Amino acid sequence: MRAADFPYLATPTPLALAHRGGAKLAENAGLENTLVAFGRAVAMGYRYLETDVHATRDGHVVAVHDPRLDRVTDATGAVADLPWEAVAAARIGGSEPVPLLADLLEAFPDARLNIDVKADTALAPTLRVLRDHDALDRVCLGSFSPRRVRAIRRELGPRVATAAGQVGTAALRFSPALLSRLLHTPAPVLQIPAEHRVAGRTLTLVTPGLVRRAHALGKQVHVWFHDWSREDADEYHRLLDLGVDGIVADRIDVLRDVLDQRGHPLTPRSGH
Repeated sequence: MRAADFPYLATPTPLALAHRGGAKLAENAGLENTLVAFGRAVAMGYRYLETDVHATRDGHVVAVHDPRLDRVTDATGAVADLPWEAVAAARIGGSEPVPLLADLLEAFPDARLNIDVKADTALAPTLRVLRDHDALDRVCLGSFSPRRVRAIRRELGPRVATAAGQVGTAALRFSPALLSRLLHTPAPVLQIPAEHRVAGRTLTLVTPGLVRRAHALGKQVHVWFHDWSREDADEYHRLLDLGVDGIVADRIDVLRDVLDQRGHPLTPRSGH
């Protein structure tokens, strides 16, 4: 499948994706994955928002990265073991509630969501929420589990954009021949870290060759960071010079400025 076939990707590149709402924006410190953080990103002009999802014990889908509440909230416990009532009482940064995926879809109707389904228990409830909100054209779904991504494709069909898993990405980066069926993954986009450590070695994934091969197949390349401390203006410029189609950013103010310098300004929005 080609990127041009999906409404989610039908916008001029490069795309700017606000990772957890822009976790390293100064005003968002300690407030990742909250409606406040996402709202600030949208107000800055971000049209693409990135989030992870888990499901509570009673099947409510929440926008939170960790499987447990301990790191970011004033509560403790695994999301999957808790009822929604308990998760709803938790406060991120001591002040903001954990949002439901439905909250994001409703609060930002013009935004597109990049969703990482973090657990098997979250899969069916997530697909149900997306169907209920008629949001299939607004999302790209991915997971570190190739099996989970295959299940998404089976359930939702070719209409919904999915991101290539690690196996598909490795094939594009390292396979010596175009005969590999993995080069023709149904995913219209590769979402990969700039570098990846394997067996103690750091491998560069995002290269001119990878970008060329992906583009030849009609696919986009979106880059995120294993080491988020590496994010800075120079790194953004380097990746954009390589021809990547999107960057998933914590430092959304820095990426905004870089895109403005390169003639791709975001359009600030009011009302959030």
